Amino acid sequence: MIYRKDANFPYPVLSNTSHSYESNLFDLDVDVSENADYYHFHFTYEIESQFLREQIIRGKAQLILIIQSKDNKFFKLNAAQSSVKLHKTRISLTKRTSIQLHIQALEEISYIKNDDLSEFYIQFREQITVPKFSLLGYSNVIVFDGSINKPFDLFQKKLNENLKSDIKVELGQETIVIHYRRPEFQFSSLPNSNVLNHPYIYAGLSKALQAFIINNSDDGDVDIYEIQEPEGSLDFKLFNLMKKKNVTELNMDNIDEVIYMISDRIIERYTATLEEVVRSGS
Repeated sequence: MIYRKDANFPYPVLSNTSHSYESNLFDLDVDVSENADYYHFHFTYEIESQFLREQIIRGKAQLILIIQSKDNKFFKLNAAQSSVKLHKTRISLTKRTSIQLHIQALEEISYIKNDDLSEFYIQFREQITVPKFSLLGYSNVIVFDGSINKPFDLFQKKLNENLKSDIKVELGQETIVIHYRRPEFQFSSLPNSNVLNHPYIYAGLSKALQAFIINNSDDGDVDIYEIQEPEGSLDFKLFNLMKKKNVTELNMDNIDEVIYMISDRIIERYTATLEEVVRSGS
């Protein structure tokens, strides 16, 4: 099963919203590609608990990828695995599809050497032994609509020589579209050109989040965990991204803070790249 809310267990379980571990990050990212016959689910994950990472590496625990559409598909993963191939006859992505990563014990595991536990559990960790096949942790949930052509892509670039401005940010049905009047405005001749485009990404996110507030709030304040799932494809992507990054509230006053939370240090990386370009004389 997929866990969407906090669940109670008689022992410590790692999740992004639990307090069982001092550092509780268990983060999953997924991308999907396809050919005529197969869907390819490509994933990356981050587990902050060194103890649990060691159990996986030593074969005492395993990762299980769960893909839920009309029914559940379970994939037992090895420690180095980063993709799953699934024939299109075995799954339908025309409905809302959810993906989550679990950690399962393959043998009885003592927590006496688990230094990652919270202060509460550290006091009696020598008494904690988790039975074989128990759930040790679960990640965030990735959700997308299979009808979306690019379920995880937020941005698209287009060249339009007829623009009346150098750059135009447009909100499409599924993506934030950045139009460039000239190709050199994309810095394509410089190293790390994608990072040099981050100010445009920032502007696009700001515009999209403002529209999200207008579309999903009557009073200008959006409670991410209380609103209904948005109907629009772009709003739906932003909604899931904000939930994944633990954004609880969105309004016109905290848009910059939300961009900081949902983006990968885009201003910091832009500044560092620009400084490197200046130093190298490129």
